Amino acid sequence: MSELDVSAFVAKHTYGTWRPQKGWKPLHVTRAEGCHFYDASGKRYLDMSAQLMCSNLGHQNAAVVDAICKQAKELCFVAPGFATTVRAQLAQKLIEVVPKGIEKFFFATSGTEANECAVKMARLMTGKRKVLARYNSYHGSTAASVALTGDYRRWFAESTGNAVDDVIHVPECNPYRPSPFHSALETIDYIEYVLKNEANVAAMIVEPVVGTNGVLVPPDEYLPKLHALLKKHGVLLIADEVMAGWGRTGAWFSVDHWNVKPDILVTAKGVTSAMAPLGVVGTTREIANFFEDGWFAHGHTYESHSLTLAPAIAAIGEYKRLGLIDRAKDLGTRFGEKLKALAERHPSVGDVRGLGMFWAIELVKNRQTKEPFNTFHDKFARKPMLVDQVSAKLMEQGVYAVGWMSHFVLAPPLIITEAELDECIAAFDKALAIADAAVVA
Repeated sequence: MSELDVSAFVAKHTYGTWRPQKGWKPLHVTRAEGCHFYDASGKRYLDMSAQLMCSNLGHQNAAVVDAICKQAKELCFVAPGFATTVRAQLAQKLIEVVPKGIEKFFFATSGTEANECAVKMARLMTGKRKVLARYNSYHGSTAASVALTGDYRRWFAESTGNAVDDVIHVPECNPYRPSPFHSALETIDYIEYVLKNEANVAAMIVEPVVGTNGVLVPPDEYLPKLHALLKKHGVLLIADEVMAGWGRTGAWFSVDHWNVKPDILVTAKGVTSAMAPLGVVGTTREIANFFEDGWFAHGHTYESHSLTLAPAIAAIGEYKRLGLIDRAKDLGTRFGEKLKALAERHPSVGDVRGLGMFWAIELVKNRQTKEPFNTFHDKFARKPMLVDQVSAKLMEQGVYAVGWMSHFVLAPPLIITEAELDECIAAFDKALAIADAAVVA
């Protein structure tokens, strides 16, 4: 097939996610390597978002590829009721890097499925149904996980009647855009008020550093204070580390920055550097002990699939061999400085924030009012989005970055060089002229 044939055929016969299908013209990507991917014409693109904030080791890491091939020759699949060497080996490797106290694991095939499992486990263990989640969050697309989600993607599920009951949304922690009634830290007071006036709350799920919805880094006191509050009320803490885990923030997991020990940890994406579909649910021994006699009422055919476990073992080895956790912290500091200098040159940039190699550039019509160019309601109504115009200008220059509502998520592979970061800055310098021209004085 020619490039046009592949793109057109994919659009006609497969579904593009989270979008109306009309007008979808996906770029035909033929290969990827390191921090770059290539289209059918041979044009190279610098991947500044690691695709969907997941290719943390870069594309086609040789050790991970070899692990997949080796496992395929040894044992592709056996039903999850059997034990395999690779299953034991991955559990052993995970215990070395996850927050202390997380000791037992369930292996799914996506972050969405892992969050679904985590919520079910919390409800089974506590005998309670309600779960707290935050606005401006994303936890997945299946029934429970999309009900937990705080952004506009939940609205579609609600319109079909598929949203799960017993989810209570509370304000997110957003230092740049605090709730009209609560500062970032005062949102915990709101959560305490909810807990005092609700019964049957099993758990609260949080992205410790919010991902797609703005790379929201909480004040240092936030997570420890929230964790203490939940313990006081007997509510389990589920840490959704699907995006913020695996070195992305300059620590193995973002909760490590605040020494918070969740009851349940959920992760995916970077666990295999997205080279195989794996989601992980990790629990404390206390939760594991409950299921010794209580039913673990969950499972599916592809859980603990050998071809997803082997690349995770290799990926953990590569994070260590390449020193990527410390590298993300050190290089991330310099990247942040470059982004803040960029912001000074562009009046459309209202905020630059991040941690490690996880950053956001937020675009605003006016720095004083902080009014964004577009909102969830604009996206839901299918209105033109300014961020898409800026994205198109970046792609024209060979730079890919995820644009979302009125900000960009910059989360490149952790192997990126400083020269490549400079290439990104140069491309944004040109592309942001589109947003600057739309600033309202």
